[in-house]
Amino acid sequence: MSKRFVSIFSLLVIASMALAACGGGAAPLECTDAIGCVEVAAGEPIHLAYMLTVSGATATLGDDSLGGIRVALNDRPDVLGHTVELTGEDEGCSAEGGQTAGTKVAADPSVVAIVGTNCSGAAFAALPAISEAGMLMCSSSNTNPGLTDPEGGWLPGYYRTAHNDKFQGRIAAEFAYNELGARTAATIHDGSPYAQALQQVFAETFAALGGTVTFQGAVNVGDTDMRAVLTTVAADTPDILYYPIFEPEGNFITAQAAEVAGMENTILMGADGLLADTFPENSGENVVGMYLSGPYVTGATYDDFLAKWAEVIGGVPPSGFHAFAYDCTNMILDAIESVAQQGSDGTLLIGRQALRDAMTATAGFDGLTGSLTCNEYGDCATGEALAVFQITEAELNGGWPPAAIWTP
Repeated sequence: MSKRFVSIFSLLVIASMALAACGGGAAPLECTDAIGCVEVAAGEPIHLAYMLTVSGATATLGDDSLGGIRVALNDRPDVLGHTVELTGEDEGCSAEGGQTAGTKVAADPSVVAIVGTNCSGAAFAALPAISEAGMLMCSSSNTNPGLTDPEGGWLPGYYRTAHNDKFQGRIAAEFAYNELGARTAATIHDGSPYAQALQQVFAETFAALGGTVTFQGAVNVGDTDMRAVLTTVAADTPDILYYPIFEPEGNFITAQAAEVAGMENTILMGADGLLADTFPENSGENVVGMYLSGPYVTGATYDDFLAKWAEVIGGVPPSGFHAFAYDCTNMILDAIESVAQQGSDGTLLIGRQALRDAMTATAGFDGLTGSLTCNEYGDCATGEALAVFQITEAELNGGWPPAAIWTP
């Protein structure tokens, strides 16, 4: 071998070593995912979005979930060497708001995953665009059974840590029949997928237990005078009235029930849509003594979370789904960590189908709300994190939250 050839060969070896040292020899990341990938460049944040109700009478629900997301991100400021950027849309707790929010978020290809929506009606409207875009969405408070029913509205990419109302409607009816001794019941809903499904599960369970359902009626979102429907309810003097709706309609029913003859001895009961710190003060004296079914989380880990909330957000959570939003966020971040391809320069390539598959495969996740295992249609909760609460003078006068008085 000539000296000249050896010299050239040596230079080539040195050059190849230099390229390898600076990453030049590394194979580029390649997306082979069936529905595409999100590329996160070196030094750029991972983009998460929320779709929550953060304005109007239901803003308490959105603020509550948003706080849970922010506590989770405060706990995990770095994911695979990247910060996390959070942007959001107001879904307004309506189908129209959900469709608008879903269309906007789905149009942004940098969004890796979404926490939301709060309201089931908004979810049904947002999901087509989100699913078609290949995105993943995890809800902290959607409870309508159809969202995780392949025959009822489920679409790929949907998950929830919130309980299915098949659980909540059942435990509310069991409490009314077995604990309160109610034998007749009436229900009122507001036409929303959430309220309509929940009151139906309540009514069917109550009847199966041996009770009589005297009336199932509805009000419209935006109604303020509830006396006509309450007069119809009162005609049969039911033992209990179950109205799983939102503010402000729930406030008007609660206050005006005191004005209707025949309602004097009827027990009032709502659900998690009214489990908000604004509900007692907006309803007045007649709220004292009424019951609410809704999410219930307890334990030392949850106490630690509340301390973080006080530090990061301030005060106490205003509604009941903050822990579920915290769990959604951490499950998404875990899924990202498990599937992202990492380039030598810090670039990430996140497969959208791979991300969905990782969420579906979640099993035994140790969350604030319990041990979470997702099924193929996105139900990840067991329904165990539920209780019945009773409103007292303390809540009417600004205290929050009410005490849980019964757990199933």
